[in-house]
Formats: sequence, C-alpha cells, structure tokens
Amino acid sequence: MSINFPQRLLDGYASFRAGRYASEAERYRKLGEGQQKPTVMMIACCDSRAAPETIFDAGPGEIFVVRNVANLVPPYAPDGRHHSTSAALEFAVLQLGVKHIVIMGHGRCGGIRAITEPGDPLSTGDFIGKWLAGVRDVAAIVDDEKLSLAQRLTLVEQASVEHSLANLRTFPWVRVRESKGDLTLNGAWFDISLGELNVYDEESRRWAVV
Repeated sequence: MSINFPQRLLDGYASFRAGRYASEAERYRKLGEGQQKPTVMMIACCDSRAAPETIFDAGPGEIFVVRNVANLVPPYAPDGRHHSTSAALEFAVLQLGVKHIVIMGHGRCGGIRAITEPGDPLSTGDFIGKWLAGVRDVAAIVDDEKLSLAQRLTLVEQASVEHSLANLRTFPWVRVRESKGDLTLNGAWFDISLGELNVYDEESRRWAVV
C-alpha cells in the first residue's frame, strides 16, 4: 500500500519505535491505560526551534503543553467565541489540577517581530494580526531608538511574557488557586542561539539566566 505521508515523519516514527518506545514500553502502556497527571502546564510558541519537551528533557506525560503563535495568554473572556488557549487552561487547572503554569517565550520570535516590524497581512483574514493585537501596546512601551533591533525584540518578547502572566490572573479560577498557594505562575524566555533559559522574578521584576 502506498502511503502519502511525509517520509521524514515515517523515518522519525520508525526511530521512535525502535528507540525510545522500546526502552519505555511499560511507561507508555501505563500512560495509555490510565489518565495523564502532569503537574506542569507549559504555554509556548509554535516555533519549531523552541519545543518545550526538548528544552526541558521531558518524558511522555510530564508536561501539558499548549503552543500558539508568540506563546500568548489572552485575557479571560467568556463570550462564546473560539478560545483554544483558554480552553486548555480551563482543562489543565480544573480537570488535571496542575501545580505550575509556565509561559515560555523565546528569541527571534516571528510573531513578536510581526508586531515590531508590521507589514502587509498574510491573508485577508489577518488572523496573526488579530491574535497579536494585544501585544502592540507592549511593543510600543519598548520603543527605544537607542536599542538595536535584536535588543528591542528580546525586550518585547520578555515584556509579552509578563503581559501574559497578568492576563493569566484575569481567569478567576487561576487567581483563586494562586492565592491559596495551590498554583504557581512562572515566566521564562529561551535563547535559541545560546541554549540559555532565562526566568522572570516577579518580585524584583527582573529576568535572570538560570
């Protein structure tokens, strides 16, 4: 039978079956028969260079991952529209009972660059522009002509994570669980070129390399 499927994925699957799956078959069997119980939720970017499971060397079932353009968390808006990230938050917090939520941005983010260097929409729907609309004010605050483009992008990428942390707290059940000490909210930023992880200290409002 001829399979019209990307060969790169077929080769990767074959390697997975012979390698990782073979060595962790029992773990996969238990995960498949039971329910997932991750303690960490990660909200990351769609960028193919910044995969959370790779960066944090996570095994199957360890991290509940949501990826969207520019790793954004929208504000709480129960308006009946489509809210993929909000739905994932609801499930992770209220159903899975995760203990930690991490928003992870990264260097050279194409989504953030689309806001700092706006051009023509990719389509008449301009889904990217609408999704990133909330970041425009964040980018405007970091409008410093003394900075290089790379420096400005980094600051906007990190400021966007801080903005999403604030948006997380607009969700009532996130805010309640954090106030009780049952949930922690964390910001991170990954430098793809250097492989360095930066974390955000909300008390001092500073970013630091781990």
